Amino acid sequence: MTPARRERGLVRPYVVTDGRAYPTRNTFDLVTLVMAHTDRPLAGLSPEKRRLMELCLGGALSVAEVSGYLQLPVSVTKVLLGDLVDSGHITTRSPIPTADLPDIQLLQEVLDGLRARL
Repeated sequence: MTPARRERGLVRPYVVTDGRAYPTRNTFDLVTLVMAHTDRPLAGLSPEKRRLMELCLGGALSVAEVSGYLQLPVSVTKVLLGDLVDSGHITTRSPIPTADLPDIQLLQEVLDGLRARL
């Protein structure tokens, strides 16, 4: 076993989440976008939460991406995200469902109408 693999295995997921299996009040999909607030202090955050914040300061990432970069199970990542949303360190946004997107034909008709007026 390599030192890196051994080191990752030292802290069990339930220790990272303080024994919790679910986020406090926030639920996330794998495609929920996560954005960090740059004005929030990182002092007092656990090492995992600090890594998550530093990762998301570069721009919006999905929950699945965050989990992959942190090499943590998605369930653990969701608990950490819930804590950070509760503390105001991050905001999340669900992607726009395809059913809510406007019809391409309607958009084309609006574009044609605008071109005809100009």
